Amino acid sequence: MRAMLYDGHSPTLREAEVDDPVAGPGQLLINIAACGVCRTDLHIVDGELAHPRLPLIPGHEVVGRVAAVGPGVEGYFSVGDRVGVPWMGRACGNCQYCLREQENLCDAPAFTGYTLNGGYAERIVADSHFCLHIPYGYTDTDAAPLLCAGLIGYRALCMAGRAKRLGIYGFGAAAHIVMQLARRQRRTVFAFTRPGDIPAQQLALCLGAEWAGSSEERAPDELDAALIFAPVGELVPMALRSVCKGGVVVCGGIHMSDIPSFPYALLWGERRIVSVANLTRSDGMAFMQHASDVLFKIRTQVYPLAEANRALADLRDGHVTGAAVLQVGQHNQFAASGSLRADH
Repeated sequence: MRAMLYDGHSPTLREAEVDDPVAGPGQLLINIAACGVCRTDLHIVDGELAHPRLPLIPGHEVVGRVAAVGPGVEGYFSVGDRVGVPWMGRACGNCQYCLREQENLCDAPAFTGYTLNGGYAERIVADSHFCLHIPYGYTDTDAAPLLCAGLIGYRALCMAGRAKRLGIYGFGAAAHIVMQLARRQRRTVFAFTRPGDIPAQQLALCLGAEWAGSSEERAPDELDAALIFAPVGELVPMALRSVCKGGVVVCGGIHMSDIPSFPYALLWGERRIVSVANLTRSDGMAFMQHASDVLFKIRTQVYPLAEANRALADLRDGHVTGAAVLQVGQHNQFAASGSLRADH
């Protein structure tokens, strides 16, 4: 099968023919239709996340169809089902975290597109217990960002509690999905983008933001919570300055540059800083139900599999508005209302 490989020495992926995977016990063999290009993929190929599997097929926002089921797979999945493969690929089930239903913090996890081969390829095998059914109403390319951007955004929003005035820093793939859920919950959303990123600001306003502007600006109103999706540590004290007493700053990325020192006065008043780590299967099922109910408008920039390096470069350089997605196999054309797609 065709695959894009990361060898650990260069951020440039290499197109190659590799052996087809075979479904083992409890696994699904999936013919991939699309795979999202996530900022975590950039952190891996840019060497910011240590100890990936090598050589590695990146990608953890995988949408495809079940081609075969391995021994012991329960009846929840059948050949032909459209399924998604998220970042969380496996948990041990035995550590203290798994036993208290915090498998996202597992001591011996495995991650799709990092310690397990991912979706920048024509086929993948995945643990059936961590796969998700994809809601009807989304094309394959629109559904792909749900598998990480959507899931992590959802968990970050849950960590914001009942916050009514919500600031979102870094208006990319995760932000433009979670904002739609926040607006459905009647929260007021303020969107903060890179300075000068007018397309992202316009997208935010189009999707219902109360205000959109530069991350260097103060929020026009005091925030109850801030969600930070940009991997920029300097945004943490900036967000704290805009959060009210008792508010929370949620850091949604797996990697972030160092957070600079800041005066204790910014944290005082029972303000909190928390991080999001991975997700649980319960998160996945709950979010997919929301995705079915809401039918999110997904903004995608679509690239052929062979142009994965260009997709990564565009994401690195800030040239992606919404989510970048690789189209791999036969594309499912049924679309959600308001799907926003740009082919590259």
